[in-house]
Amino acid sequence: MKDLGSLMKQAQEMQEKLQAAQAKLAAAEIEGVSGGDMVRVTLTGAGALTRLHIDESLLAPGESEILADLIIAAHADARRKLEAAQAETMRDIAGPLADLPGMPKF
Repeated sequence: MKDLGSLMKQAQEMQEKLQAAQAKLAAAEIEGVSGGDMVRVTLTGAGALTRLHIDESLLAPGESEILADLIIAAHADARRKLEAAQAETMRDIAGPLADLPGMPKF
């Protein structure tokens, strides 16, 4: 029974680490850029878009298609960075368990 108690304690500690990591990720802000920094978007850890910066030169008539493409690219850049940060956090929490067969790969 001693092993079961130890296992339960480890599970509780892992649960606490997971909750702390989720809170940290939720509070994070990730920035994505495109067009040589002409468009910048900021996402929260939950993926919500909170800020958008557009260089004024892109607001000229006839630039709407380029602007739309740059916004989409900046958002995609931010999403990739956010997903990488989430995966790294989960790998850190899983520790040596991340290498066990059958465990999800982050």
